[in-house]
Amino acid sequence: MSTDPKKASGASRAEFFMISVAAQLAGMHAQTLRTYDRLGLVTPQRTSGGGRRYSARDVELLREVQRLSQDEGVNLAGIKRIIELTNQVEELREQLAETRAEVERLRAGYRPDLTPPQRSTALVVWKPRNQR
Repeated sequence: MSTDPKKASGASRAEFFMISVAAQLAGMHAQTLRTYDRLGLVTPQRTSGGGRRYSARDVELLREVQRLSQDEGVNLAGIKRIIELTNQVEELREQLAETRAEVERLRAGYRPDLTPPQRSTALVVWKPRNQR
């Protein structure tokens, strides 16, 4: 449920919709989209003139907000928290995948002959008392 435009679609050129088109695609009124933007539920990209541009992912998220509100009876504050937690889980999954890849990369380069010995040894320098 990320609203990150970089994750909006797998296509090289992402599609963006004006607010009226996004509202129609989501089955909502444009004013509802403005309210959701103001509340931080679905934050679209902005044009240089300040116009809202919704990605396909944003439209998906709008539909999910509507489903949670109408079908599940979740209030907007609850929906916002659900979106935040879902985004956090996605970020953590990405970090975990990166960490696992790093571990595998390190394992691939592991050389047992370069590992430190299992037992540590100590070097003691001793001089007789009369030579100190």
